[in-house]
Amino acid sequence: MSVTTRHDPSHREALWELESAFDRGALITVFGTCSVEYRGRAASSLGPGDRLLILKPDGAALVHTDEQRTPVNWQPPGSTHHAAVRDGRLRVRSERSSPDETLIVRFSTVHQLSAMAVTGGRDLAVTGSEADLRRRILEDPTLIEPGFEPTAIERDSAAGPMDVFGVDAAGTPVVLELKRRRVGPSAVSQLGRYVDAVAEERSAADSEDDDPDAADSGTAADASDTDRVRGILVAPSITDRAAELLADRGFEHVALDPPAPAGDDGGADDVGVDDADADDADATDAPSS
Repeated sequence: MSVTTRHDPSHREALWELESAFDRGALITVFGTCSVEYRGRAASSLGPGDRLLILKPDGAALVHTDEQRTPVNWQPPGSTHHAAVRDGRLRVRSERSSPDETLIVRFSTVHQLSAMAVTGGRDLAVTGSEADLRRRILEDPTLIEPGFEPTAIERDSAAGPMDVFGVDAAGTPVVLELKRRRVGPSAVSQLGRYVDAVAEERSAADSEDDDPDAADSGTAADASDTDRVRGILVAPSITDRAAELLADRGFEHVALDPPAPAGDDGGADDVGVDDADADDADATDAPSS
């Protein structure tokens, strides 16, 4: 891989490197003291500070600080990058026309500039996902418990599709809610909605099948027996609060990890995650310009 790096370049030297990198379609990083201005659907500005600017050949532009994983300002792929020296200072502009938006980064000092040809493809093979966890269970249902038999995946219900639905050795319906990482109370609530939905289905079906005369004579099946549905939360670990809620509902937890990639030692578990973090574990942040 070809990499060009300049430490403490002059603004004119930084401009030359940027123009060359634009022509080559390189991935560019510029670290320095800069101010940032955005004009478009709204307007924003950042005063002087040390920040990292990333310019990608697909047109994306990202401005990062020393906090958070998301950029403080950004432009999406399809934007066009330009560079110039104005009043002796490097200026980088990223703009697009639909909608009309412009991101302007003005450097008072450039500490480092790097340009590199990044290759290797864009197809991301994800392992350790909930789909991998489901596959592991389908291949060996005894991981849940002896006698467990999966009968459906993504089974529809009034509460939405369930990850895995099946029956235990006694024929009792079982709902599995799968999570790939440590979870908190919201996962228990989600499982509860599925269990309640299945119980309501069974109760309604039993009501239709009951003999009215038998019901009047008190010989109808007991609702507590016919509506019995087990709920099992399958996750590597759960918070203390989640464990309390599982116990309150009579649900269970099976500690199970998704399969690790070949050659991976599995790494460390997500220990020390509090309830709020666990609830939002799969949420994604959407940065805005």
